[in-house]
Amino acid sequence: MDPISPDSDALPPPEGRGSSPAPSADARLAAPSLPSRYESQKRRDWHTFLQYLRNLRPPLALAACGGAQVIEFLRYLDQFGKTKVHVPSCGFFGRPGPPARCSCPLRQAWGSLDALIGRLRAAFEESGGRPEASPFAARAVRVYLREVRESQAKARGITYEKKKRKRMPAEAEAPASSSSSSLSSAAAMSTGATERSAGDVPPGGSS
Repeated sequence: MDPISPDSDALPPPEGRGSSPAPSADARLAAPSLPSRYESQKRRDWHTFLQYLRNLRPPLALAACGGAQVIEFLRYLDQFGKTKVHVPSCGFFGRPGPPARCSCPLRQAWGSLDALIGRLRAAFEESGGRPEASPFAARAVRVYLREVRESQAKARGITYEKKKRKRMPAEAEAPASSSSSSLSSAAAMSTGATERSAGDVPPGGSS
């Protein structure tokens, strides 16, 4: 669920070394723009999930997919994870930055899974799905992600802190007869550092 290079075709190099006339405004507007890194990642994640459903035996249609299938998909991605999650019997359990290696399994980091679900949820709605029918917004998926966050925090001896949203200034509208007055409340909330592992990359470029 991490770094992905855009899979769109690059523009061909100009022919010849001579000077060429500058493109017109209409030509510049008509030229396709390369998708952003987020859009490329989201597209890859979506294709990976659809391919996962097709590879099931028997294959599963998207319309029949629910929260249980989404959780199974997240568990399937664990085999491609690169985040060490210590088991309770490990001597490094609960210790951040262990000084030596151990045989504990590698998993997808909670931050990577949380970001993946966000991208898949957006892709589902962009594909015509109703937000209330999204399997990625199912309560079971939210519970699973919370359990992964808590278990990984305990096993790795770290603390996950959610980023707090900054409150936008609120302006009060005054009547036309009275003098204009505004009330601005800009609370700069301190943003917690959400621990994410940048190495977890599932098949097809998702994490």
